[in-house]
Amino acid sequence: MASLLFQRAGWSLQITRTSRSFAISFSTALPRRSHRSAIDAEARNPLRSARGRAPGGRPRPNDLQTQFKTTRVYHAQQARAATTSAAPNNSTEPPPPTERIQLSAEEAVRTDDLASGLGDKPVVLDEKARQVDWARSFHGLSTEAFSKEAAEALLAPVGLDDIEVKPDGIVYLPEIKYRRILNKAFGPGAWGLAPRGETIVTAKAVTREYALVALGRLVSVARGEQDYFSPEGIPTAVEGCKSNALMRCCKDLGVASELWDPRFIRKFIAEHAKEVWVEHQQTQKRRKIWMRKDDQVKYPFKIYTPTAPASSRSNNAKY
Repeated sequence: MASLLFQRAGWSLQITRTSRSFAISFSTALPRRSHRSAIDAEARNPLRSARGRAPGGRPRPNDLQTQFKTTRVYHAQQARAATTSAAPNNSTEPPPPTERIQLSAEEAVRTDDLASGLGDKPVVLDEKARQVDWARSFHGLSTEAFSKEAAEALLAPVGLDDIEVKPDGIVYLPEIKYRRILNKAFGPGAWGLAPRGETIVTAKAVTREYALVALGRLVSVARGEQDYFSPEGIPTAVEGCKSNALMRCCKDLGVASELWDPRFIRKFIAEHAKEVWVEHQQTQKRRKIWMRKDDQVKYPFKIYTPTAPASSRSNNAKY
C-alpha cells in the first residue's frame, strides 16, 4: 500500500493506493478562532469552490458548519477505505452494481403495501396439464345433480340448538357446522376450497375469493372477508376469511337456507332470543345485547338491574 500526504495550515490531502483500490481523502481543520479568522482561512483555501459563496467572494454564514460535516464524511470514508484495503479479499467477483441495490429497495417498499396482496397467488397450470386449474376453471359446474343421499344431507332443516345469536341480533350458524354438513353429504376429503385469487389486506379487513369443489366439480364461487384490529391478527383474519367464503358458497347448495329467510328469523328471535341490559365489569359501560334465552351472560359483562332513586322509594313507602 502506497500513501501520499499533502499538508497545509488549514487543510490536508491524502492519496492512498493499494493493489485493488484507490482512495483520495481531503480534510480541513476545525476552526477555533473567531468568526473573522475562520472566514479569512476559508478564503485562502485554494481547493474551496467558488460556488455557494456570497457576493464579493466571501463564504456564506453556514459554510463553516458545512465544512465541519464534510470533514467528518471524509474521515469516515478514509477509515472505511483503510479497513477494506487491510482485509484480505480472495473473491474475484466484482461488487454488485448500484442499480441492483436500488431495485431491491423498491421491492422492499412494495412488499409493505399489503393492499396489493400477500404474494400467495394460486398456481397457474399449463393449458396441456391433466389437472384442473381451479384458479380459473369452471369444470363440472351444473353438469348434473348430486345423489339423493347428498341432497338430503345438504337440504336438511337446521337444528334450533345449532343456531347462535350475535349481540347485535343477527342469527348465524357456526362455520364448523357447515363443514360437518359437507362431510355428511360428500364424505371427508371429497370436497374442498380452492383459492381463486390472491389475499388482499386493506387497512381494516382481509378478503379473498374461493371456489367450493365437491366430487371433482365446481359448485360455487364466493369472496370471503374478515375484519382485524392489529397487524398481529392478520393470520387469524385470513382463516376467518376462508370460513366466511365457505358459508357463502354453501348458500348455493341450500345449506342452512332458513337463516336467510326473514320470516324464519323473526320467528326464531321471538321464540328463542331475548334482549337484556348488561354492564361491563371493568369500564361500567351499559348497553343492550341480544342472546339466546337458554344462554347466560359471560365475562366481562354482567346483568345490569337498574335501581329506583331513593326519593321514589320513600314516596312509595308513604302509600
